[in-house]
Amino acid sequence: MQADRAAGSQLGLHAITEYTPCVGGYAGTEEGSTFACNNLDLYSFTPHADLGSETEFGNDIWGWTHTEAGVAREFALVGESDGTAFVEVLPTGKVAYLGRLATQTVKSTWRDIKVIGDHAYIGSEALGHGIQVFDLTKLLDTSLSAQPKVFSIETDLAAHYDSLPLGASHNIVAHETKNLIIAVGSIPRNHSCAAGLIFVDVTDPTSPTSAGCAGADGYVHDAQCLTYYGPHTAYVGTDVCYAFNEDSFTIYNITTPTAPEIISTTPYYGVSYSHQGWVVDERDQAYLLLDDELDEVYQRGWANDSHTVTYIWDIKDLGKPVLTGHYSSPVKSIDHNLYVHNGLAYESNYGSGLRVVDVSSVAKDPTGGAFSEVAFFDVHPEDDDVGGEATFTGSWSVYPYFASGYIVVNSIERGLFVVKMAA
Repeated sequence: MQADRAAGSQLGLHAITEYTPCVGGYAGTEEGSTFACNNLDLYSFTPHADLGSETEFGNDIWGWTHTEAGVAREFALVGESDGTAFVEVLPTGKVAYLGRLATQTVKSTWRDIKVIGDHAYIGSEALGHGIQVFDLTKLLDTSLSAQPKVFSIETDLAAHYDSLPLGASHNIVAHETKNLIIAVGSIPRNHSCAAGLIFVDVTDPTSPTSAGCAGADGYVHDAQCLTYYGPHTAYVGTDVCYAFNEDSFTIYNITTPTAPEIISTTPYYGVSYSHQGWVVDERDQAYLLLDDELDEVYQRGWANDSHTVTYIWDIKDLGKPVLTGHYSSPVKSIDHNLYVHNGLAYESNYGSGLRVVDVSSVAKDPTGGAFSEVAFFDVHPEDDDVGGEATFTGSWSVYPYFASGYIVVNSIERGLFVVKMAA
């Protein structure tokens, strides 16, 4: 990964501030700044260096929208190995860099960000990092676009929660309606919480408190936690976490965080590293899509040709999830993070970039046979000539939930891309 980032940084990429439509399968005309695409136009690109990062190494990304007097302002929270950069995504698709918050302790490849209300919760695998709680309303200061601010970890945090084992975590999960932040993948694994789900009550974001943990199935890499309103009537109204635990897909009942229960633990065909996933529709929670990060690397199961595989789960019975099928990408690449919005799966697939897949047919055909790719934007052109490679490079994550339709993609070795579906 470091070698790939170094190679990418040698391309001399500069900021792109002009609207660059996808024409003839490409956006851009300059060497090193031309990206294969379909049905996604480029509105701006900002290198990590222009976002104040010294390491120029990107990771997670999330978004926040503030609405006042009917006017919505959209902000991207850009994870980097040395901190978090804050930008406003303007109505034009350009971005205004507003400032950054440094890592709490040391640099780390891994940083993860989620939002509840007006506060961002930032975790990292950096030892002693804990969870930074940042009041996002600080970004509303209109002077920041002219003079970005380096926010202080001593005076600008709303809170710093450092009661995690050694203060480190791999990912941050948000259960918004329950005011619950869940840290996963903590260090060490032999702690009493076993690097599982660690619950933090953020009802008062200035004073986070421990709310228990779920360590019965060991290490949790990532999860989605929701109040359940699906077809399994015994669980309606409860709180569940769909978790991705390296060797299984595990579902928890976390209604009482101090006494969580495992509903089911399910291995699956081709499992190599159960990494991340998302329900297709939060309203019915009948189907879920799962990313396995290493099946393409090891060429296991359906990924025996290293083409990205998305696993399809029928979760109508939480006690007995059923793997019903899969979708294979037309190119080779490792999958990382995916999110679903209005029937479209936005897949951040490392070297093949952002791939947008229409998954709205899942209820009629849960095998995935009717899934289709409707758009893509490849942020890592170095492997295009060979049809892609299963390497850890390119896009780390994506945030597709802005009402404006702008989609922000964080590239490991390049920076922040703002794209939008073509009209």
